[in-house]
Amino acid sequence: MADICDLAAKSCRPCEGGSAALTPSAIAAFLVQLDGWEQNGTRITKTYSFKDHYQAMAFVNAVAWISHRENHHPDLHSGYNQCRVEYTTHALAGLSENDFICAAKVDALFHL
Repeated sequence: MADICDLAAKSCRPCEGGSAALTPSAIAAFLVQLDGWEQNGTRITKTYSFKDHYQAMAFVNAVAWISHRENHHPDLHSGYNQCRVEYTTHALAGLSENDFICAAKVDALFHL
């Protein structure tokens, strides 16, 4: 696995409709840089587990802050002690580098 800090240090760029989504080989190259993320169609997903509901909700709020700062927003599915994070780039109907940048930032947050 490459250094996750490389992706986490980047910032998202605006995506324009009409741009191309990442190719399967580019997706594979980005996925090897992340720990535990999986491709599911046009999304990448990962589920994080926590000790309790309070920690899970604190994580959700921190991910919301990252999303606002990067202007790239995931789908979040939270339960008592877990949160599944899903990224896709709607404007491209597929995956962009932004999805992987944000995934790396969320991983870095989880490991704080």
